[in-house]
Order: sequence, then C-alpha cells, then structure tokens
Amino acid sequence: MAKAVVKGYAYCLNHVPELAYHYGNTPYTERKYNPSEGGRSYLEKLSGALMSFEEALRYPPNQAYIGNLDLDALASHPRPWYGNPLGEASRFGRFGEIMPEDEFLGLMDICDVFDLVWLEEGFSSRVREKLSSHPLIPRSTVESRLERGHPLAEIEREISERHALPLYSGGEVVGCVRQGHEFDECLEAYVLLENIACKAGAVLACWHLLKNAGISAEEVDFVIECSEEAAGDMNQRGGGDFAKAIAEIAGLSNASGHDVRAFCAAPINALVSAAAYVASGARRNVLVVAGGAVPKLYMNSRDHVRKGVPPLEDCLGCLAVLVGPDDGVSPYIRLDAIGKHRVADGASPQAVTNALVYEPLSRVGLRISDVDRYAAELQNPEITVPAGAGDVPLANFKMIAALAAVKGEIKREEIDRFVAEHGVPGFAHTQGHIPSGVPFLGHACEWIKAGKIRRAMLIGKGSLFLARMTNLSEGISVLVEKNPGREEEKPSFTREDVRAAVVEVLSELLSR
Repeated sequence: MAKAVVKGYAYCLNHVPELAYHYGNTPYTERKYNPSEGGRSYLEKLSGALMSFEEALRYPPNQAYIGNLDLDALASHPRPWYGNPLGEASRFGRFGEIMPEDEFLGLMDICDVFDLVWLEEGFSSRVREKLSSHPLIPRSTVESRLERGHPLAEIEREISERHALPLYSGGEVVGCVRQGHEFDECLEAYVLLENIACKAGAVLACWHLLKNAGISAEEVDFVIECSEEAAGDMNQRGGGDFAKAIAEIAGLSNASGHDVRAFCAAPINALVSAAAYVASGARRNVLVVAGGAVPKLYMNSRDHVRKGVPPLEDCLGCLAVLVGPDDGVSPYIRLDAIGKHRVADGASPQAVTNALVYEPLSRVGLRISDVDRYAAELQNPEITVPAGAGDVPLANFKMIAALAAVKGEIKREEIDRFVAEHGVPGFAHTQGHIPSGVPFLGHACEWIKAGKIRRAMLIGKGSLFLARMTNLSEGISVLVEKNPGREEEKPSFTREDVRAAVVEVLSELLSR
C-alpha cells in the first residue's frame, strides 16, 4: 500500500476575550434571555475577569498549543497553570501564533467577500499598520482586502436600524457584522459572525502551515475543512463550502476541496480522508484545516466566575495539517489500522475504547502497550474540572489502561503507570473539534522524528446526538508512525522483457 505522510502542521490561537464576552453562547444567551439580577451579576463578574493578551501569552497550555512548550514540560509545570504563568512567553511559536483581538478583527474583514464586516475608519487604519508588518500575511492581501473603514455614525446606524452586531476593542465599538439577508435566519448577523471568524482563523493557520511545511501555496491541490460550523442559506443550511472559501483567501489557487462534519470526530475523519486521497493517487498535497467556534467561547464561564477561576475559554483554536506522498522521512499515517465506532458497538465507554483502540491494533498485530502515546479529547482540565466535567483526557487514558489490563497486557496495579507513560496532558481549548486528538499531531511528529517515540494513536469522538437526529455517537482512530524509509523498488519485468533477454542469450550462444 502506498504511504501518505504528515508533511507539515500549524496550530494558532486567536485571543478574543471581547468576542467571547459578547458572542460566546453562554454569556450571549444569558444577556438575551435572562436579563434578571442573577444574569447581570454573572455578566458583571465575567466582564471584570477577562484575561489580558499578555496573560493569555503566559498561560502554559496556550504556549504548548503553538509549540513553544513541550507537553512533558507542561505536565510537570506547577499547577494550577493559571496561577503559575510562564516567566517569558512569545506570540510566535514553532507551530503558529497567538493573535491579539484587534488584528483578528482586521483578519475577519480581510476574509469577508460580501461587505458584511464593517470596521471604523480609525480602527481600520491602526490594524492595517499592524497586519502589514505581520511576517506571514501577504502585504498585497492586506492592501487589497482590508477596507479603509466607515465613520462610526454609519456603523451605529447599521447596528440600531439593520440588526448588525457590534464588534468591540478596548470596550469600544470599532465595527460591526451585518446581516446577509432580510429574513433568512441562516444569514443573520450572528451566524455570519460565527462563520467568518471560523474562516479567518483557518486562513491564518494555512499561512503558518505553508511556512512550516516549506511548500508554496500553488502546490496545495486539495483542502478538507473540518470545523463544527455550517455555511448555507435557508434552502440548504449546511451546504458549505468552507474549504473553497478558505483556499481563496489563503492564495491556494490550484486547490479544490470540501467540508467534513462529524462534530468532534471531524478532524480525524478529515485526516484519514486526506491520507486516502494521497495514498490512492487521487490528490497529491491535501491540506486539512479548521478554525474555531465562537459559540463555545466562555462556554463554562458561569462555573468559572462562581468558583473564582479565571474564564479561560477566550481563544479560538485553529489548526492545519498537510498530508502528502511518502518522502521516506515524515511520519506516516497507517491506513491499515483505522479504528471505527460501528452502529452495533453501543455507547458504553468500554465498547467505544475496544472498537477504537483494541480492534485496529490487534488487526495489525500490535498490543495496546505498543502505542507510545495516545491522544483523545485533549480538553484543558483547568477549564472542564471546575465546570463539573472532570479531567476528560485522564478519564480516556484510564479507560485505555483498564482495557490493557483486561486483555492481560498489564496488571491492574500498573494502570496508573500506564496512564503516566502513555498519556499526554490536556491542553486545548474546549471547542469540540479543536481538542479531539489532532492538536497532539504536531508534538507527536516532532517526538517521532527526534526518536523519542515510535508511534502515536489519535482518537476522535463525536456527539452526534446533539443534532437531535440520532442517539448514536461517532468515533474514529488512526495510527501515526515513524517512517521506515523508502523501500528499494523491486525491478519489474514484462513478458516482452524476458523474451528479449532469452533471445539475446541464445543469439550469443549460437554465435560462439
């Protein structure tokens, strides 16, 4: 079987506390449907607890996400992480960057092709200067796509009379997102804000991916987008296509593409699809990409402010992975060891773990302990534990370890050691598809290339029941392994080649 390899990866965060405060689903619905004293109290506490950009930079999991902090170093860093910030932190990392909110609003305007995003003229001028000096955003793109801006009075009129949503920076209105249709709910301002933000983050990840992989934009020939958003109108609510829209702004002029949706399991499905395209020869360089989800910003903030924990869900997570043909060096994706959660498997954690871990490994002659590191649902526990959801990655690793014990690979008293040796700390923001396995891929590939590990398993799970269409869940897993190097190609001979060789030998014998 032809190999498909991971040729590059990029991970970015967009620090957007004001977008989160106004349009994260929890504070947004609280403001809209519960204007009572209790609702006001929660929102007041939240507004007074927003993290600054500098605080977000120094937060250890954020630096791990963009590749500036090794995951083993994160695991040993003093807890709580929010109470023990890094002494020094950089905006730019080995994998990507943490972009501040004002620049991200400018990037949203760059990604808008229907004049939906309006920026105030003074704000637009300031952001233009910043984005023009960005090391990866093409200056020509800034000049041609970032609007010169509108007077504040025009923006306020759009907000008060035409249902536009205000955009904020420093507590002040600096723009708005306009509705795309008079009465189409799929094109109302909130949905369009959500989708444009997702698109903008994905475009930023694409630019970092091109640099990290050392590939030109023209060499990417296919894009698979795997966020949790849906783009369409009232006649086809999820018609898409984010992939083509992202490729357009990122300058991927030779690319086509499509979207993949499976809630949190979508990125692993997209990664497997990309590898299958490449291994079959149908596509050469396939880019898997996803932006973040605005509604999930500050999703658990009510519990955070009630318990005195910083509201940490203030970043949109973005990712991009490049899959290409075997180069003999890059870690490869094992298409013969894909785990799947079948309809008949049921929903118990034991059944899901057996289907996604034990079955694909046993199929290729591997034991559970043969996988050096596992990555599943890598939500940051400092976000989920105060909200009552527990340490999700730790629960997954304990289930895998328990399965190894049931299969007789380890003793029950060795479960904790297995978890410590084969797990990784949760470090991703809680945006469904963003923490689902794929954020570990960059770290895993770095470890594989450095000889620290040989193989890793990425696990994606999706809560399909949220759409009220089925009570079933989704699940998929994939192995990423050290590249053994290109095998020597065996010479192939046709029947005509053999006949010619025989004739040549006979002729030589007869001539003697």
